[in-house]
Order: sequence, then C-alpha cells, then structure tokens
Amino acid sequence: MSLTNKTPEHQVASLFNRIAGNYDQMNNLITLGTHKHWRTVTMQQLNLKPGSFAIDLCCGTGDWTLALAKAVGPSGRVVGLDFSDEMLAIAKQKVAQAGYQDRVTLIQGDAMSLPYNDDQFDVATIGFGLRNVPDANQVLREMTRVVHPGGQVACLETSQPTQPIIKLGWQAYFKLVPMMTKLAVRNYQDYAYLQHTTAAFVSAKELVKMFEAAGLVGVSYRTFDLGAATLHLGMRPFN
Repeated sequence: MSLTNKTPEHQVASLFNRIAGNYDQMNNLITLGTHKHWRTVTMQQLNLKPGSFAIDLCCGTGDWTLALAKAVGPSGRVVGLDFSDEMLAIAKQKVAQAGYQDRVTLIQGDAMSLPYNDDQFDVATIGFGLRNVPDANQVLREMTRVVHPGGQVACLETSQPTQPIIKLGWQAYFKLVPMMTKLAVRNYQDYAYLQHTTAAFVSAKELVKMFEAAGLVGVSYRTFDLGAATLHLGMRPFN
C-alpha cells in the first residue's frame, strides 16, 4: 500500500511554520479540547517507565514530547523531532518552562529518514503528523527500525468514522473547520489544506495493515469520540 502526499515537503514545512503561533489555540478549537484526553489515554497504553528512551516524531509544539518526558523521569531521555523550526521554537520554550532540559532533546529533522541507528528507543510516537508526511509507510518503517525488539510504535491520528450517520456528521463538521479558523485567526487556506489531509487519510483498518507491512506485530487500535481520532499501537518483534 502506498500513501503519498503530493504536496512538496518544503511547502508543508512552510505551512506549519506559518501556523505555529496559532497551532495550540486552533488544535483546542478544532478538537473542542478533546485531544488532551486522547493523549492522556494514549500515555496509559505506552510501555514507559523511569529511564526509558523515547522519540516523538512530528512533535510540533511539544505537548506529547512533554508528556513522554514526564513519564520517563530525570533518568530517561526523549527526542522531539520536527521539520518546522517555528514549531520547535515553541516546543523549546515549553521544555524550558517545564524544566525538562535535562531529558529532552529537540532536533529539526526528517521523519522519513531518522538520524539514529537501529534499536535505539523503547517507544516511538507520532501524533497528528502521519497524514502530512510524503510517505506514511516509510515513516512507519523508520519508527519500527529505531525501536529495539519489543519496543512500541504508537500513532495518534485523526480518523474516519465508519458508521454512516456519524460519518456524515464528521464530514460536515470538518467542512466547517477552515471557516472556523478564518474567523479565529484569519487563516482559511492553510487549515483548508489540513482539513483535506484529514479527510483523505486512510481508515483505521487500513492503518493496521500499514503497521503490519512495516514489520510490527500485535497491532491494535482504539477509537475516540465515535471515530474522530484513533490510537494505533504495534510492537517490533523479537525475531
């Protein structure tokens, strides 16, 4: 299965640089604040303990990176990776405010070609970023490569409800998102693009197949808010 975003990567990076300053505000507005609950539940499913080593891809403004840093404690380490320098600048401020400079490293990089050797991390995460990369399959392969055998790969992403009535309501709501952002931050075009990538992304069951194709086993998923978002988990096998 191939999932390719035809928008050039530098244009997507430019988009996220433009929206960085409003990203947290709009994320709260678009998800009605429920993304915080999604992340809290996700953290409970991760095999993290004090001293663990985690990497958070497409880390954006760093909220999930900070949650990981809290879980691994001062003896653990977390890498937050993103291609947007403006997003990383905000994440850096949050890391400093939390006092997590001792355990968090933020780097500007490409999720499709991670600058790490095999078998480095206990957990690899990506939140609301897989739908915006040029090749989601390649990102999943990279996440699988850099976790050690027995390590977890987790993806929290917007999804597509399958129940027909719920799906119609979901589609109607997301058509309103660009207009909401136009009123809130006067930015219609960028959020229209993000609404499109949300609607065009694969279903939860298709993403299971992509996890398995990347070499992960024990793949499972759970949905949130009638399918508005989905958490996928997989493990790198021991052999």
